[in-house]
Amino acid sequence: MSTDIVDEAVRGRPAPALRGLVAWYSGYRQRGVPVTRHRGLPSPYLTLILTLDEPITVAAHPDPADPPGDYAALVGGLHTTPALISVPGRQSGVQIALDPLGARTLLGLPAGALAGADLAAEDVLGPSVAEAHDLLRAAPDWPGRFAVLDAWLLGRARSDVRLAPEVRHAWHLLAATGGTIGVAALAARTGWSERRLRDRFAAEVGLSPKAAARVIRFDRTRRGLAARPGTEGGLARLAADRGYFDQAHMDREFRAMAGCPPTAWLAEERRNIQSGHHPPG
Repeated sequence: MSTDIVDEAVRGRPAPALRGLVAWYSGYRQRGVPVTRHRGLPSPYLTLILTLDEPITVAAHPDPADPPGDYAALVGGLHTTPALISVPGRQSGVQIALDPLGARTLLGLPAGALAGADLAAEDVLGPSVAEAHDLLRAAPDWPGRFAVLDAWLLGRARSDVRLAPEVRHAWHLLAATGGTIGVAALAARTGWSERRLRDRFAAEVGLSPKAAARVIRFDRTRRGLAARPGTEGGLARLAADRGYFDQAHMDREFRAMAGCPPTAWLAEERRNIQSGHHPPG
């Protein structure tokens, strides 16, 4: 039996017409790597995964009431708690990071309809998922697979979608400020009351403005932590840079969203990388 290790992780950009709707494609293929469990962390993007061979195994969903399961293709909404993905030494597929404001255009429903959920993609997108699967598996390489996704998503894109400009403006302000703008200031900038903004924003995006700000801030924090290997000694500085009151505040948010403190998550990420794991996303 071959003991060769396969470890591929490729990032791709979507076609120009999809930018603003799709942030990136992440292709991955691994064989012979250690068995592990990956944390699917809260992110400002919806998740769409199409596997190439074996299914993705979700051991625990963001909503603990949802049972574990295997998925050939999965779509997940925004969430504030982690999912747990079992990796039995092999995995392959493509993860698509979808902007929540593009959900109506590409998925045919608002991101709010997917809030906190992981669903079989075919239940949301219909039979076109199976067609995309077949074309992905037939493609000879990663550029070819990303081209398949471009064509598939462009074919799904609707041109008649109308989104309240106040919701769009609020989302872009949250992203531009790294989640540090307060809800009162956000409402004032949109011209809506806080209540109206909260209700309309949550229906469209799937999180309240306050929860979305938390997710955006957390996402920037964990990316900053991963990019700065010596950050263990500078967590207080990182907390201040990311808009937390103090390091204790950041630690609480990290525990809530990652299920562990930042130092434990960073150590886990390093172990995964050293053992050959490059989880999707």
